[in-house]
Amino acid sequence: MPGRHPHRVVVLALDGAIPFELGIPQRIFGCARGPAGEPLYTIATCSVRPPGPVRTDADFSILVENGPEALATADTVVVPASYELGPVYDEGVITDELAAALSHVRPGTRLVSICTGSFVLAAAGYLDGRPATTHWSSAAHFARLFPRVDVDADVLFIDDGDVLTSAGVAAGIDLCLHIVRRDHGTAVANDVARRTVVPPHRDGGQAQYIQRPVPEPQLAGTARARAWALTRLHEPIQLRDMAERESMSVRTFTRRFREEAGISPGQWLVLQRIERARQLLESTDLSVDQVARDAGFGTAQSMRQHLQSALGVPPTVYRRTFRAGAGTGTGTGTGTGTGTGTGTGPDRGERARITSGR
Repeated sequence: MPGRHPHRVVVLALDGAIPFELGIPQRIFGCARGPAGEPLYTIATCSVRPPGPVRTDADFSILVENGPEALATADTVVVPASYELGPVYDEGVITDELAAALSHVRPGTRLVSICTGSFVLAAAGYLDGRPATTHWSSAAHFARLFPRVDVDADVLFIDDGDVLTSAGVAAGIDLCLHIVRRDHGTAVANDVARRTVVPPHRDGGQAQYIQRPVPEPQLAGTARARAWALTRLHEPIQLRDMAERESMSVRTFTRRFREEAGISPGQWLVLQRIERARQLLESTDLSVDQVARDAGFGTAQSMRQHLQSALGVPPTVYRRTFRAGAGTGTGTGTGTGTGTGTGTGPDRGERARITSGR
């Protein structure tokens, strides 16, 4: 993956593009910097035709300066959503123009979709036999059009090695941050999150659709309990302790927490402890035993099991990946985009482990 030279990301702008989603890769990858402030990615935008205007779903067009040949230069290709996918969205059939453009993509290139950009990857055959997600409102239609794809509508994004798909709009930010974290570690991803003023990490398995992300005015929320728990991850935290912070019964607190966060309090605590362990492994020389204690896992064995389950690697391998390379991770997918991806970095294969319960 990223090595001595910046990793090249090429974004495919289709007619009917949503400007917000089209700009996500430039904003997230463009903010990623190495130890000396050097850019870790270069980003280019291309269209399926020679350079020229591309319509958006807004009241303006954009001038794209690269034709489809730019796809041949990409290490990662990103396909954002479009409201003008035509036969791709209606019938699951790729157009000749789009097929010709995608023919420039080199084998082994990492493929990423945002929202209904997944329809393009599926119509081109890149998702056959793979897990994938898309915007929840289009998921049933997607599943009917592409029965060979393992569709999961209850997650923010899915990392299947060299092919990654996300749900709509802000989930594209989550996926791009996840890619930065996979490539270069938590410290770089957190710096990008700070620069762009977004949450540094939402787990890919978090539900797309949360019943009540903001409490109704007359109802108490659970934000104070979460803030309280984050300062005490190194301590044992009981569910009743969190409920007491909000003056709720355990049952009410658990229900309200799931409505707001999309996952249970226990699942949320594990995710926060995994994130804390990642930060300590990357940024300190603490022993694995000490990291386990500081992150609240208690024992190295417990932490090892959780990291192995969540990231696919044990703590020592994770630390070696992101410390020895001075911030240049080795998380790469080496598949051909035909269902044979063999990504090797931490987080490879992240997908749904938490459902929304809706």
